[in-house]
Amino acid sequence: MPRPFSVALPPWLTHALRAQRGPVPWNAVLRGALAAGPLLLAAVLAGRESVGVMAALGAMLAGINDRPGSRRTAVHRIGVPGLAGAAGLVVGTYAGEGLGAVPLTLILTALGLLAGAVSAVGPVSSGAGTQLLVAAAIGAGMPLPEPGWQRALFFLAGGAWLIALRLALPTPGALAHDFRFDGERVAVADVYDAIAELLAAAGGEQAGARRAALTAALDHAQDALAGPRLRRYASSSAERRLRAQYAAALPLAEAATALAWAGDALPARTAEGPRRLAVAVRTGEPCGPLPAPARSVPGLRALDDALLHAAETFDRGGKQTGGKNPGSRRIDGEKTRSDKAGDQHSAALHSNAGTNPLDRGARQTAHKGLRLRPLRAKALLRTVTGQGGREYGFRVALCYGASAAVAQALHHVHWYWLPATAVFLVKPDLGPLVSRVLNRAAGTVLGALVFAGFAAVLPRPEGLVALVAISGALIPVATRHFAAQTAVVTVLVLALVMVGGEPEASWSRIGETLLACAIVLIVGHLPAPGQRGGNVRARLDAATDAAHAYLTHVLSGADDRAARWALRREAYRKLAEARAAIDRAAAELPTLARHTEGTDEVAATLERLVDTTTACAVHLDDTGRLTPRHTERLATLLDELVEQRERAGLADPPADLLSA
Repeated sequence: MPRPFSVALPPWLTHALRAQRGPVPWNAVLRGALAAGPLLLAAVLAGRESVGVMAALGAMLAGINDRPGSRRTAVHRIGVPGLAGAAGLVVGTYAGEGLGAVPLTLILTALGLLAGAVSAVGPVSSGAGTQLLVAAAIGAGMPLPEPGWQRALFFLAGGAWLIALRLALPTPGALAHDFRFDGERVAVADVYDAIAELLAAAGGEQAGARRAALTAALDHAQDALAGPRLRRYASSSAERRLRAQYAAALPLAEAATALAWAGDALPARTAEGPRRLAVAVRTGEPCGPLPAPARSVPGLRALDDALLHAAETFDRGGKQTGGKNPGSRRIDGEKTRSDKAGDQHSAALHSNAGTNPLDRGARQTAHKGLRLRPLRAKALLRTVTGQGGREYGFRVALCYGASAAVAQALHHVHWYWLPATAVFLVKPDLGPLVSRVLNRAAGTVLGALVFAGFAAVLPRPEGLVALVAISGALIPVATRHFAAQTAVVTVLVLALVMVGGEPEASWSRIGETLLACAIVLIVGHLPAPGQRGGNVRARLDAATDAAHAYLTHVLSGADDRAARWALRREAYRKLAEARAAIDRAAAELPTLARHTEGTDEVAATLERLVDTTTACAVHLDDTGRLTPRHTERLATLLDELVEQRERAGLADPPADLLSA
């Protein structure tokens, strides 16, 4: 039979068509409906439409940053960009009132350089940079009667209102427990599920993907527990329990990674223990008897020890003393005589929490290892002024400044839309350049057409207020695809503009978006000082440094397990960030993608190196020495790393890493 005809789409097009999947976040939908719309309605009823527009804008931008996760991380993820947006409004308003077109353009360009460089630090900094520039453009160009400080105040009020909703409204189905920690509870349970999936996939083709999924789950849980505490001293029993349960998952994850590295298939019952622990996290019930693996190899012995420690932690309910759930430390399943002897040794090891290295390390991790190590001033400055920050800042400044100059030269009443649109288009963390441009253009056209149809039939202003509320509710779902998000935001913004007293502007919105797309495409392909792909190279260098620190610690023979687990977490997190940047760069047009060729091979080798380091750590704990397989594998990977970095045009790795 002839093969069916199929056409392989280029990466830049497949990325533009790709959308995230998952259940509808109904709690976020409810928050979106209660955010911008009610604020705007209250202002309209009070006869202060311009105030309502500012508050609704603050709530809308906060809604874009209202992603799944814990309440504590939402405060940081929404609040920091909101403060940056308020600062942008103040600067933009007073600069627009007191400066001519040329000085104003220079000020906005300088802001673009600063915000772009800071955006290279991470997702929250990127959101702050975006809101800073969008708000500065709005403040400089949007004709409102309030002074700059009042605009900023009402803008902050809109974001603060959404944060209050995020903290106060319970998640559906979470009322059986302390709903304030439902996000943390789900994140920690997902870690145990990911450990079980990795154990089940050991020895198969899916082991690598399951290890990456475990990294993502650990990153998410770490972030969920690392935000500002909801109570002073964080003394609630629910929070202590979750932090202890997360810490108990770290040795389990380490053992599971070592077993997956060994490449041998495991009995199905090996994954049953972490699955029961995941259920216990979600329900708050005792974990019950945990099936124990045969203690035949170092990885399985480490897994058994970690399961016993986790059971003891769950028995204590996250406390250091008391509060045991009867029977949850009992281990079931058939065993050989030698296995029973090993269990006696393991039980003795866990009978004294003060001398057990797993318990000691987990307790230290619960207090010190959950938070990401704060960026020191030197590290932050190095990121901002480094290769990635310079390239990021240069592109953002050039696009933002050029858009502001062109918009003012056209003397359009809504000139601020052009630089504000360019900000979203030039941000590389939102996806590859051509994908952003295609989705932005399609989403704007769709949103403008939809709004034009509604504007022709809806009563004013109540119909427009309802449209704002509906759009706010759709934002959490629309964020799964950039075109859908653009369409919803376009409808919301056009409705706000009309409520503020300006004429309907659907067609001008389309024209200015297409012009911004052209500017960003041109600037994105211009040659720049230094080597292209700076963000990818900076991420890879950070991942290499983290892998180096982890390997050095393991081979040093240090007995500080809390430090080892923290270094392991940092290595895998940096690798995940590098991999995400590489995947985005690979989906660019060929003229841009070629600048990062070979970096995916470097990342893959680093991942194998960190996996091997984890296997070495587990084996050293058990035997005190490495096998020839471990040492030969390390040497091979280090040689491959040097060759691949050279082919990719990267600097040589640290000399002491090669000598390790």
